[in-house]
Amino acid sequence: MHGPALSGWLLMVLCAVAGASCLSRTRVTTGEERRAARAEAVMGFGMAAMAVPAALLTPPSWAWAVYAVLFGGAALQALRSVRFGGHHLHHLVGSLAMVYMAVTMAPGAGHGGHGATPSAGGIPLLTGLLLAYYAFYVLRSAGRLIPVAAAAGAPGGGLGRGPQPELALACRLTMGIAMFAMLLTL
Repeated sequence: MHGPALSGWLLMVLCAVAGASCLSRTRVTTGEERRAARAEAVMGFGMAAMAVPAALLTPPSWAWAVYAVLFGGAALQALRSVRFGGHHLHHLVGSLAMVYMAVTMAPGAGHGGHGATPSAGGIPLLTGLLLAYYAFYVLRSAGRLIPVAAAAGAPGGGLGRGPQPELALACRLTMGIAMFAMLLTL
């Protein structure tokens, strides 16, 4: 992505750690939550790959097509799963946003691609709508992480090996912030 190398490195590490955390959640969850964790892991690792600073690695021109196909497939999977409700609509929006960014960042897509000088790319209205969506999503997710009084008899600590909804929400919040930052660079 465009921008200073330090922010690119931080974004890359943040997304990779979130992807790894989501991948580890697949071991302790089942059913629908496991599918969501897998989708979030793909998103986290894909975002990390797209955030690699251009100073380190300028991807080949075909890499953007691979990103678009990968996230297009993820969007189709999310579309198929939307009927189950839950978090799949967000996965659909996120996957489509990644396809949009991959197409926008491809060489010859209006601003010369990953290694070129930064300039406006994409469709300003669509970029603005996605920025608004992710701003709302981040604020809503952050609000859910605010501690509330524990229910009577609820186990404390949250350090066990079972499912930890706070960790899943923290990963989603992290990736939402990263997506917002990536969209700002378009």
